[in-house]
Amino acid sequence: MIALAAPAKINLYLHIGPVRRDGLHDLASLFVFAHDGDVIRVEPATSLSLAVTGPYAPLLKDLPPKKNLVYRAAEMLASEAGVEAGAAITLEKNLPVAAGVGGGSADAAAALRALTKLWNADIGDAALARLAFRLGADVPACLAEAPVNVSGAGERIEKGPVLPPLWIALVNPRVEMPTGPIFRAFDKAHLTPAHPCLANFRAANYTQLDQAMRATRNDLEAFAIEKAPVIREVIDGLAAAPGAIAARMSGSGATCFALFASAPAAARAAQAAKARGYWAMASALHVRPCSG
Repeated sequence: MIALAAPAKINLYLHIGPVRRDGLHDLASLFVFAHDGDVIRVEPATSLSLAVTGPYAPLLKDLPPKKNLVYRAAEMLASEAGVEAGAAITLEKNLPVAAGVGGGSADAAAALRALTKLWNADIGDAALARLAFRLGADVPACLAEAPVNVSGAGERIEKGPVLPPLWIALVNPRVEMPTGPIFRAFDKAHLTPAHPCLANFRAANYTQLDQAMRATRNDLEAFAIEKAPVIREVIDGLAAAPGAIAARMSGSGATCFALFASAPAAARAAQAAKARGYWAMASALHVRPCSG
């Protein structure tokens, strides 16, 4: 059996541009990844199957396996690499659904990595990235599990900056935030948005990180707050947590985050959010960029 983490994805910033001809938005973002999240397990089998376990499995119980992004990733990889073997896949769902932390995308990326190993699939990195983009705009970045600068609609991936040691508190007020309506609200308010550029995100120390966060933004945050005002309360609470360097919403929401220089500070912030009845998780961040 092969078991791989499907770590939570966090957008340290997210700048949104116009809709492209393919219907996707131009964007510029810095993706980072927690150490923790969902888990993908794969083992040999004569056919393809998917089982979902974990605290958030009940939210996916009505979704047929063949419509799950993990199952689709397996089918597409098998077709692309000419694999005839099956696999028994288990998705341990620990992250909230429709939460802005790339759960489905990270799951699909982890499935691609795990099945490539299980099947010894003959597929290069470039072909795997193209396949990943066909699954979803965030999936190619999630293959990296390291800080990456993301542009285009998600298909252009570059090595991200080196960050200082960081821990994160992720908090979701138990609000599902489907991506589509938030992007449509952005489009309604920005009829001719500028093409976004990657930020010069220099953050080799905590002072630089604070400055870089202040110089960037999440363009979807205001629209998610309009739909669910509790998001503003969560961000403000995280920003006020002792030791918080910066606080923001990730992706299209509703999960928010704060960055910390120590594990205990992140854990205390997460525990305070749990005491309010929110979902929360504290984790270390992967801060070294990928070598490619």
